[in-house]
Amino acid sequence: MFKRFKGKPPNEDENAVNKPSTARLNMFFFAAFVIFSILIFRLAFVQFVEGPELTYMESTRNTKDIPLAPVRGPIYDATGKVALAYSEPVQSLYVLLYEDYRNDDRRQEAEELAQELADIFKRFNPGDEKQPDAQEIIKRLDLDHQKTFGYVPRLVKSDLSTEEIAYFMEKKTEYPGIMVLEENVRRYDPDRVAVQVIGYTREFKRVPTTMKQYQTIMQQSASQRDPGLVYSQDEKVGFDGLELQYQQELRGRSGYQSIDIDSRNLPTGTMELTPPEKGYSLISTINKEIQLAAQQAITDEIRKLPKAITGYAVAMEVDTGNVVAMASMPDYDPNDWDYDKIKFVFRNGTTESFPPNDNKPRHAESVVLLGSVIKPLSVLIGLKEGLFTAGQTYHDKGYAVLGKDGRQVKNSHSAYNGNITARRAIEKSSNAFMIDMVGKRLLSKYGGVKGVDKWDEYMKSFGLGVSTGIDLPNEFLGRLEYREEHETALTRLAFASFGQQAKYTTMQLAQYTTMLANKGKRMEPHLVKEIRDAKGNVVKKFKPKVLNEVQFTDAHWNEVHKGMVTKVSSFDGFPYEFARKTGTSEQGAGPNKKENGVFIAFAPRDNPKLAVAVVVPEGGFGSVSASPIARKIFDAYDEVYGLDGIPKGKKDQKQE
Repeated sequence: MFKRFKGKPPNEDENAVNKPSTARLNMFFFAAFVIFSILIFRLAFVQFVEGPELTYMESTRNTKDIPLAPVRGPIYDATGKVALAYSEPVQSLYVLLYEDYRNDDRRQEAEELAQELADIFKRFNPGDEKQPDAQEIIKRLDLDHQKTFGYVPRLVKSDLSTEEIAYFMEKKTEYPGIMVLEENVRRYDPDRVAVQVIGYTREFKRVPTTMKQYQTIMQQSASQRDPGLVYSQDEKVGFDGLELQYQQELRGRSGYQSIDIDSRNLPTGTMELTPPEKGYSLISTINKEIQLAAQQAITDEIRKLPKAITGYAVAMEVDTGNVVAMASMPDYDPNDWDYDKIKFVFRNGTTESFPPNDNKPRHAESVVLLGSVIKPLSVLIGLKEGLFTAGQTYHDKGYAVLGKDGRQVKNSHSAYNGNITARRAIEKSSNAFMIDMVGKRLLSKYGGVKGVDKWDEYMKSFGLGVSTGIDLPNEFLGRLEYREEHETALTRLAFASFGQQAKYTTMQLAQYTTMLANKGKRMEPHLVKEIRDAKGNVVKKFKPKVLNEVQFTDAHWNEVHKGMVTKVSSFDGFPYEFARKTGTSEQGAGPNKKENGVFIAFAPRDNPKLAVAVVVPEGGFGSVSASPIARKIFDAYDEVYGLDGIPKGKKDQKQE
């Protein structure tokens, strides 16, 4: 009876049928779980992550925010009381286009309005040719929407007079769409204090795409959702100097006008105003009194010199790195900005610049060869490298011989100095000593390539050929001619040893002088010492910073300092012991030969407070052209701060 069940029992057949059904059911529930999980996750993502963005898009579909330029913060001098740059409120006339004037019928209405506005401006400003005429007003109205959308108010005229403001406010109902809005115009100290340092502003639309300071802003502008960070095309932004360097801090936040628009992008209602916020203020290290003394000193000297037409000076505190004066003359009036007038004089002592009205500007660079002011560093290198000792003598015949052809390189005036030590070589400014004892011996010790590399290493450790760290844009790092291989290593090292193989900025020269004064600490130069908010609270304070430090023995430093005693008549009667070095660098030859005056100094000698560097391109001997400028800067600093810590101006007041 059991034979018919041979093979599979009944329960086994049922299991064979049910097993696949159970597996499919489990897969179905698992798939459903995954799908619902994805939907729930997506819903949460839309609600919590994309929700604000979608809400913004929905709310702005028919509402637009029109940015209003922020109130730019002021830039003060070191006292915190004298505004070197500030924003002055003015009233401007805008027109809001409620109709589409791109067709001929409506355009006639706009032309009639433009003519009427031109007549009003002429009535209130008789004889003023700068007033916009009807044709200019039509251009500013941008009726074809070529520059911006229809809902954006058109600027017709800035800086309205009191009479114009009163007129348009009274006649407001007669001119639909006309608005008088408060804006700010950037003004600068009328005494033209350090204008190349302070810089200037221009419209944002003029910013070139290659200007790295604004590249990120340009990239984000199209997708910027915070109206306070939106840059309008007509907004004034920093283009040079501190205005550019501290653009983000000075700017503040944009205000904006919210307005409903229709499908034609034209306004349909009244505007809601959110006022702009004022930017931070800068307290600079520039002291107006010292700065003006430096500017006047340069102006006075170049008037006396037959060839010089420019001059540069930087005064830097030895312990703090604060730049109390950075003068570049001639300068310009930043309140009357015209590029054609300033294109040769808008640079400062950190950049490569050229004199005005020069047909071949690269033949008269402000970045010049240093000449003999490099000799203190040459001696330091020689002592450090063991090329000679402090007491070792050298017989100076008035020249050194280079190469197998017997070429002679002479001292200034072919001066014969006899037996001299390193200290006397600095004092007497011996080219021959530097060539034979430094240039040639460095080559002998290291060879050609390594010798040049070693020289370069020392130069850069003293801030020559590298960034000084100054808080200004577009710093020029120098031109290192000793790196150019069209001359032999001997020639390059020999000429470099007495300052004829590299060109540096006045700022680099000032930093180098500061290192000589403080015995090896390369201080980061500062032009801003504090940043404050609109309420006057300090949000950032700049402290002294040492970028690097070089190690030389005190005996070597003292030897160099004792050699920095060159006679300069412009310092006759100076009440402090001070260290100095004159220099005269030569560029070109024959009729194209140019001599540049260079001078460095620090005072007092034993407790240095201030370092000064002066460059007068084509000024001749530094002792004649550059040193008088330095003397006046030291005197001005002594009056304001005191080279011994006691301001002489205050001392005189107490005595009175």
